[in-house]
Amino acid sequence: MGRWEPDAQGRMIRAAMELFAERGFEQTTAGDIAERAGVTERTFFRHFADKREVLFDSSRTLERTAVEAILAAPAAHTPLDAALAGMLAVGGLLDDRHEHSVRRSAIIAANPGLQERELLKLAALADATAGALRTRGVAEPAATLAAQSAVTVFQVGFARWVSAEEPPGIGACITEAAAALRALK
Repeated sequence: MGRWEPDAQGRMIRAAMELFAERGFEQTTAGDIAERAGVTERTFFRHFADKREVLFDSSRTLERTAVEAILAAPAAHTPLDAALAGMLAVGGLLDDRHEHSVRRSAIIAANPGLQERELLKLAALADATAGALRTRGVAEPAATLAAQSAVTVFQVGFARWVSAEEPPGIGACITEAAAALRALK
């Protein structure tokens, strides 16, 4: 593969996922990823701070998508419904990436350091969600409770989506998890 070919970042993500699955996360270097993707190691580090970031590069996009959907939700939505609208929007970004999500989840599950990074990503998503709810005028502690609940619903729905042999869309999994939360009394 020539170094001039387009979509270097996409090639590096695909190469990293393949290598992490083949060799394991710890046994794969940034140099290995760059070589497989047909780029220099310098190019790799222009796109990613380190090899972990290949797995977490979309975190800011997910946060931004959630915030935009929460702010665009109808004014009549409860805080939880507005936060869930954000999680459904995040799910919409992943819906056509099922196989990638399954592989990514397996890689993260096999590495405690990556599990910690995933929890930090989810905490940042909850913080962004709570901030958007506060912008909508939701007071504390309702903003934080709704945000944390919605992110938990997302986690439960996502886990079902990546573990099912023939899953419905991620939106359906999130909606089912939200219904289960609402059924708790």
